[in-house]
Amino acid sequence: MIWKESYKIGVKEVDEQHKELFKRLNSFIKTVRNDEDDKETKRKKVAETLEFMGDYVDEHFSDEEELQKKYDYPDYDKHHEIHEKFKSEVKEFAEKFKENEYDEEFAMEFSGRLLTWLINHVADTDQEIGEHINKVKEERGEK
Repeated sequence: MIWKESYKIGVKEVDEQHKELFKRLNSFIKTVRNDEDDKETKRKKVAETLEFMGDYVDEHFSDEEELQKKYDYPDYDKHHEIHEKFKSEVKEFAEKFKENEYDEEFAMEFSGRLLTWLINHVADTDQEIGEHINKVKEERGEK
């Protein structure tokens, strides 16, 4: 599993969603790298993962942004823009995937980009959100 405890931002609902994203991405990478499945089996698994990722990323980003608004996160607009760009990349890949036959090289490149983005985003950018939310919660006397 690619998830590390150091990726936690200290906001339970966000951490749980991040863990699920890493779990799904891990599964996606294993599917792409699996030499035992035939092309059609891989294609189906990748399509399922893409569908899940598209839906889940939308849901996760929406939830995360609601928390940012609730706790007056100062870099909300910048963070929202980062989320929108990532969603469009996932959507673009899904469209290319549907249009073409299963292309292993393309799928591996995309899985690497996804993983790099997710690690950088969660281990860096989202940490600032966690710090801000937890500071505000403490100031407000929330648990």
